[in-house]
Amino acid sequence: MSALTGIRVVELANERIAFAGKLLGDMGADVILVEPPAGDPSRQYPPWLDDEPGENRSLWFWHYNTSKRGITLDLDTGTGKEKFLALVATADILIESEPTTRLANLGLDYADLTRKRKDLIHLAITPYGRNETASDQPETDLTLMAAGGPPWSCGYDDHSLPPVRGWGNQAYHTGCHFAVMSALTALLYRKASGEGQFIDISITAALNVTTEAGSYNWLVNQSTVQRQTGRHAAVNPTAETQIRCADGRYVNTGVLLRQPEQYRNLYSWIESLGLLNELPESVFIEMGANWEGPFDLAQIGTNDTLTAIVQAGRDALRLIASRVSAYDFFIRVQNIGLAAGIIYSPEEVFEDKHFKARGFQVPIHHDDIDRTVTYPGAPYKLPASPWRISRRAPHLGEHNNELFDGD
Repeated sequence: MSALTGIRVVELANERIAFAGKLLGDMGADVILVEPPAGDPSRQYPPWLDDEPGENRSLWFWHYNTSKRGITLDLDTGTGKEKFLALVATADILIESEPTTRLANLGLDYADLTRKRKDLIHLAITPYGRNETASDQPETDLTLMAAGGPPWSCGYDDHSLPPVRGWGNQAYHTGCHFAVMSALTALLYRKASGEGQFIDISITAALNVTTEAGSYNWLVNQSTVQRQTGRHAAVNPTAETQIRCADGRYVNTGVLLRQPEQYRNLYSWIESLGLLNELPESVFIEMGANWEGPFDLAQIGTNDTLTAIVQAGRDALRLIASRVSAYDFFIRVQNIGLAAGIIYSPEEVFEDKHFKARGFQVPIHHDDIDRTVTYPGAPYKLPASPWRISRRAPHLGEHNNELFDGD
């Protein structure tokens, strides 16, 4: 049984919130996607199946609407409102991203809906919050990212280049993650108290709290973090961590070595490659291997010995990378206890054998085209409450009869 089996979610279709509905649906909730009669615009978003545009061929729509049933309603009509209210009466959660006053004007806002379902959990996910008029202004995932702040921390050491945005609808995804966490928390609260609640989620606020130290540095002492290639932004630049390997591929070497065992493993690796004579700093690697007690990384720059040891670790990794392939570096550096990774394209990530081994590729049969399509799998793995895609994305109004004539 999935974690959310028995929970019904009503989702008013909007690209900003599609991922939240998908996450809840893939964890077992019965998600009802409510579209206007003409359909949600995202049905016409590329890319397309076999690069051929057409009805029910949008891979974008497919991905974001797995495990959902779909109906059409015109909320501007009396019949549409009546059916919507009847549907909400059966629901545990409503997710919407409507203009800030639209539902109130229709008589379908939280105060109205709770007359039908007293313990309803209503999540309003908007660009800046329900009480901000800016939420009704035109926006995109890119403009919300810029307003929320993450791009300031993303980019390269060369600041003549502009900041780099996070791709893949990261702004919408961040808002959706906060929405899902809020929904799960509200369900737990309702179980204990019997009460539902209205939850106002600002996408830009959610983004702002993901800026790590960026916002706090400014709020506390008006200092700004500086973006750096392949590593966390910081007020003061840190040592480079991105290294080119012998095969021309790049890797991120991850966090600093900070345990004697890591230095012992690193020394053995250098020795096995016959590189000790090419690294005069190997004496500091030995010192790190024999260091007593934990490393106090706060002393880097003030404790000369510790600084030399940490720098020697970086130098050693750089030397090793110049002699091995990116994949060999990736495997071995994991074995010595460091978090590091190859700079992969999205396509390469999807085909990586480690991702395949943990079930990230999920085959889903599409009965409508009699074809199996491989989807990206769960962003998490919960053995006690399994995740699964229960159905393909619905066709427009596919479940109207099922929902309105029965259940």
